[in-house]
Amino acid sequence: MVTTNLFHYKKNSWPPEEYISKATLQLLDSDSAAPPKQAWRRRLNSHANILKEFSVTFKEAVKMVRLGIRLWSYVREEASHGRKAPIDPFTRESCKPSASQGVPLGGMGSGSISRGFRGEFRQWQIIPGTRDASPVMANQFSIFISRDGGNKKYASVLAPGQHEGLGKAGDQGISSWGWNLSGQHSTYHALFPRAWTIYDGEPDPDLKISCRQISPFIPHNYRDSSLPTAVFVYTLVNTGKERAKVSLLFTWANSIGGVSHLSGDHVNEPFLGEDGVAGVLLHHKAAKGNPPVTFAIAACETQNVSVTVLPSFGLSEASCTTAKDIWCKMVQDGQFDQENFNCGPSMPSLPGETLCAAVSASTWVEPHGKCTVAFALAWSSPKIKFSKGSSYHRRYTKFYGTSERAAQKLVHDALTRYKWWEEEIEKWQNPILEDERLPEWYKFTLFNELYFLVAGGTVWIDSPLMTGDVRDSHHQTKEIETMDVNVIEAPVSHTKGAVNHTSIPKYNVANVRSADNDETSNAECPSKDESAVFQEKGGLSHLKPSPLQEPWNDNDEVGRFLYLEGVEYIMWCTYDVHFYASFALLDLFPKIELNIQRDFAKAVLSEDGRKVKFLAEGNVGIRKVRGAVPHDLGMHDPWNEMNAYNIHDTSKWKDLNSKFVLQVYRDFAATRDMSFGVDVWPAVRIAMEYMEQFDRDDDALIENDGFPDQTYDTWTVHGVSAYCGCLWLAALQAAAAMALQLGDNYFAELCKSKFVKAKSAFEAKLWNDSYFNYDSGSSSNSKSIQADQLAGQWYTASAGLPPLFDEVKIRSSLQKIFDFNVMKVRGGRMGAVNGMHPNGKVDETCMQSREIWSGVTYAVAATMILAGMEDQAFTTAEGIFLAGWSEEGYGYWFQTPEAWTTDGHFRSLIYMRPLAIWGMQWALSLPKAILEAPKINIMDKLLLSPSTRFALHETGVRKIATKAKCFGASVFHCAC
Repeated sequence: MVTTNLFHYKKNSWPPEEYISKATLQLLDSDSAAPPKQAWRRRLNSHANILKEFSVTFKEAVKMVRLGIRLWSYVREEASHGRKAPIDPFTRESCKPSASQGVPLGGMGSGSISRGFRGEFRQWQIIPGTRDASPVMANQFSIFISRDGGNKKYASVLAPGQHEGLGKAGDQGISSWGWNLSGQHSTYHALFPRAWTIYDGEPDPDLKISCRQISPFIPHNYRDSSLPTAVFVYTLVNTGKERAKVSLLFTWANSIGGVSHLSGDHVNEPFLGEDGVAGVLLHHKAAKGNPPVTFAIAACETQNVSVTVLPSFGLSEASCTTAKDIWCKMVQDGQFDQENFNCGPSMPSLPGETLCAAVSASTWVEPHGKCTVAFALAWSSPKIKFSKGSSYHRRYTKFYGTSERAAQKLVHDALTRYKWWEEEIEKWQNPILEDERLPEWYKFTLFNELYFLVAGGTVWIDSPLMTGDVRDSHHQTKEIETMDVNVIEAPVSHTKGAVNHTSIPKYNVANVRSADNDETSNAECPSKDESAVFQEKGGLSHLKPSPLQEPWNDNDEVGRFLYLEGVEYIMWCTYDVHFYASFALLDLFPKIELNIQRDFAKAVLSEDGRKVKFLAEGNVGIRKVRGAVPHDLGMHDPWNEMNAYNIHDTSKWKDLNSKFVLQVYRDFAATRDMSFGVDVWPAVRIAMEYMEQFDRDDDALIENDGFPDQTYDTWTVHGVSAYCGCLWLAALQAAAAMALQLGDNYFAELCKSKFVKAKSAFEAKLWNDSYFNYDSGSSSNSKSIQADQLAGQWYTASAGLPPLFDEVKIRSSLQKIFDFNVMKVRGGRMGAVNGMHPNGKVDETCMQSREIWSGVTYAVAATMILAGMEDQAFTTAEGIFLAGWSEEGYGYWFQTPEAWTTDGHFRSLIYMRPLAIWGMQWALSLPKAILEAPKINIMDKLLLSPSTRFALHETGVRKIATKAKCFGASVFHCAC
């Protein structure tokens, strides 16, 4: 537990006064125009250095050559079908990664656009699983200022740097614009989901400008947080003696990134909406059969602000109106013609032609006066389609419908609601920002790491059910013969009292009925052998839905949610990584977290018999084994085709099932949602029973199998391992606690008896009087100090369960990790290296053992906090800040990678696992439900022999009572 006198060492403080003059701060200190005291900051003229990418050593390359050949062949094969491989190390982005990122735009799950700290719009992810990192340079804010009757004028794009081609004679494109801003007196301030850009006398020395970027990311608000929109609020303060006419210009290309603007058939149209909201709709016809996208750019007309538009302009001489034309028009008049609102939709663009639009907002600012101008951006792509045919409606369509004109409604609501959004954001953030115990760097890094829930590739759909004709018939007929997706379920019992331990008939998903109808749900159904899920005869009408497509609850409130492992590892909801990242969702959007767990609970009970070639060894297996937790929910057809990952056969991994049980119990304990607990309990039991096969010597402890059979998928493990063994011990304890609370006393006692036996074996085989050895084998790294060796203890403490080991062992292990894995690497300024030999040298057994994983480092820090080692915890985590986020670091802000080496070479940018920093916040402020959770004493008198094995007459149980509101409403039968 966290002590009250927390941190007694230097805080990393970035006061805004070091970046902005105090006088300017005072002038902007109203209406949220001034940046907060706690924010990540950068000067706009800072150099955005190119990042150094990871490369394997010669020794590692030799070990991985066969995998590389198979992976290369697989990537080519997928490309021949028009698909991307989930992992493709051979294709490089045309835009080299640089230290240029900033706060992304919009809410979650509706596509994302990022905005660099210097103002460029980049990292386009409108179509799920696709990304273009290059900025679209025509998308800009610009300013035009006129004083003294027009004798003194300023005109500049509000972004520093010079556009390529600037100064070309006769150029009609955006290089003809005024790229005059040096950025020397302009600064960027980020506190996700908001950002501030302060122009302190640029380009006009007597005009102070604040641009505030606001997105609707509001914890526990499952409506507005799904909206694809953002607001840009400009506050203008005139410090001069003359009245100033100021016009702001927002330009936007009809593009979804890359060269999509050249595909043709795009249309723009102006609109005049309610409450003074006016702008342009840009209808984009996406290529390759992807659903269309409509953008809206708008400004809000008020008594003091006039809004005009230019619905279309181009970037070449052939355009009727060129980029140079609009710049000259704005320099001369500061606005467009009012009749432009009446011109209707433009002609569709031709292939190779770029179609852009502009919105201008003009105002007069009196001497020593202040004015506010608000713009909004929205993008609407109501339908998403995955590459193998399944289509869904995005979450926001529940509130805005599926019309292409929804973007107009979105910008209207953004401009009329953004002040309320800010109030809600500040209510959420202020208690942490005002906590004097916490280091400054931690406060803003905590919030800024949440960028991933927007920019990491997220999909949030309206409903758990598919929409319309969701399957492409070509794929259906091609794949139907090889499909074997199955689920085993047991009947619902509405008997009150303790669990009855009876055998369970096998149920086929094709015959499962809704739990609303007890008669049909309990009916006798054919076994798997008698009735295939996908019938051989009868054509497509007999194609049955995947078990993951069945809703848990007809009164679904929040839809279903997917997020990528990373933008380079394109797999949805990768579970071994979600283990680290899920604290953020549980804390901020718990209903989403519970629905993800429900998806995986269904997956545990399902089987997909389609053949897959595993690339590490070249062997063939089935895609999804019943009882095994999947690695991910898929890539090209999530929920229907799980386990996009095919390097190893993850049905043999030793961490996934334990992680599932631990996450489910933590979520159950934190939310006290009995309906959730009842829903997922059968899957918890099956997940535990499945692991029995990996106990090779009947000591109740699972063993690893001499290959990288866990999240460290290049780091081989032999025998009992600290990482997987500790997770297993914690899972036994969590399963016992959950069983007791759900009335399954038999299974609780079974897990308790196994825990006692397994713990004894674990300590005997791995404890060395200082820490737990990496594994019980005899390899050169078996005695390595693994930073993540107490992952199970982390979850045990996070869920309010008793510690797995005595305090001396826990603190000794953590101190060893701190002294060696943290402090012996650049003096603790880089995070915790994964593996360290006891002689103080980095374990270079493989690429992952020598890497520093940002998310694991945060997890280790959270474990330290829970063990009362706050100073070590924040020193450990500060290394991630120093290496990744600080001005002297490597430039990983808003793109935190999975890993970096001790010399600062990154692997896999924009990665899920660094959300584990919210595990630290969880540890600092455990919820009341966790603190008051029922306690379980593992050392109680045991009712079963320690040698008792998990033994069921059948291999599965049915999900039960999906509508149960409390335990008494539905009790389940389990076999044993």
